[in-house]
Amino acid sequence: MKCCHGLMKAVSKNGYKRRRICNVGAVNNTAAAGDKTILSNSQSKKLYKKKKRRERNKKIVQNWQLYVLILPAFLYFLIFKYFPMYGIQIAFKDFTPAEGIFNSAWIGFEHFTRFFESYYFWDLIKNTLGISVYELIVGFPLPIILALALNEAKDGLYKKSVQTITYAPHFISVVVLAGMFIAFLSPSTGIVNHIIEFFGFEPIAFMEDPKWFKTVFVSSGVWQNTGWGTIIYLAALSGVDPQLHEAAVVDGASRWQRIWYINIPTIVPTMVILLIMNVGQIMAMGFEKILLFQNNLNMESSNVIATFVYEAGLLDGQYSFATAVGLFNAVINFILLVVVNYFARKTSETSLW
Repeated sequence: MKCCHGLMKAVSKNGYKRRRICNVGAVNNTAAAGDKTILSNSQSKKLYKKKKRRERNKKIVQNWQLYVLILPAFLYFLIFKYFPMYGIQIAFKDFTPAEGIFNSAWIGFEHFTRFFESYYFWDLIKNTLGISVYELIVGFPLPIILALALNEAKDGLYKKSVQTITYAPHFISVVVLAGMFIAFLSPSTGIVNHIIEFFGFEPIAFMEDPKWFKTVFVSSGVWQNTGWGTIIYLAALSGVDPQLHEAAVVDGASRWQRIWYINIPTIVPTMVILLIMNVGQIMAMGFEKILLFQNNLNMESSNVIATFVYEAGLLDGQYSFATAVGLFNAVINFILLVVVNYFARKTSETSLW
């Protein structure tokens, strides 16, 4: 019995060892298969990337004319917009042309601190925001209203005449525009003051009174750009399906109801995009027209960041300080653009990105 028990024990041990060996072999085979699977997956990803790269290169070769067409615009932005960013570093240096950008002393945020602590900081911010917000409130809805009105007008001589008259001011030079307004608003010889005197009122010094500067500036911009701004809205309105209007007429909708429920919803995405872009440039008004309208008497309302940068940088030679002020202005614009784009995406699902 002892011998039989020992033999059975030995057989059971050998069987356990064989099962263990088989299990280890199975694990090794599974691991090898997994390695092959991982290897095959990585190879398939590489092959997929190569295939996509070949397809992309093939499309580029097939459409090379389009890339040649876009090349001038690409080079323009690269040379005149991105390369100059190299000079932003002088905002943090005490730059002098003799020492150059590399050798000028690094002073950190000293120019920014100087600008923030200056007595004219809040005056510049108030004037810049005041003119920009005023122009946005008045100038943004007018092209929309004019486009809706032109869209309702029948094609003919009247519609073409209105479009020509409203588009034409856009092609007038800023210098000529400023000269026209200065001449028309002159207290002694201006036609506007002649009309005011005709009705028995005293002439108004529009260009010398700081209270009138913002209104004159915004009015000139509205007159010059309202007609031109209707083009993009008319293009959007041209995409409205005529069957929608026909169905609305059958249902008894009036013209105002069709404008409100068909035309306006069609141009809302365009309105949102243009609003985002306008708000993103709210601090970046050009200095040319303001500089042409500006004089010593209206300086209280006409001195904005753009004109200040021009005077400090080009006239006074404070290159680093002017760059710091301009960089601050650009950062504020960028923050406004990102914030407005975020809220637009959350509320209307229409945004720049």
